Amino acid sequence: MEIQMRGINMKVITLCGSTKFKKQFNQTNAFLTLQGNIVISVAFFEQSEGLEITKEQADILGEVHFRKIDISDEIFVIDVNGYIGDSTKKEIEYAEKKGKVIRYYSNGEIPQKSLN
Repeated sequence: MEIQMRGINMKVITLCGSTKFKKQFNQTNAFLTLQGNIVISVAFFEQSEGLEITKEQADILGEVHFRKIDISDEIFVIDVNGYIGDSTKKEIEYAEKKGKVIRYYSNGEIPQKSLN
């Protein structure tokens, strides 16, 4: 689903990972967006913001995230220090089954200096 704009091949990229990594999500979103991509992130950061959600709400968020992956060219996994939780593992497996490109934060593609 790559989109062409001003000579840039824009990809649709969904961010996946633990919501405790809000800082890294925001930094990755900005970096990928400035490269000319359309970035889809999480709705909110319940873990890092201390918000509580019900099991039903968690299930809804999970399904919505799978639909985000469906409309994406790739996913970018925010795996700080290699951490991948159960929900993120399911999202990676889903993306693999759908033939999506999968990239990882831990591979060092995102400059760390802009985290400060």
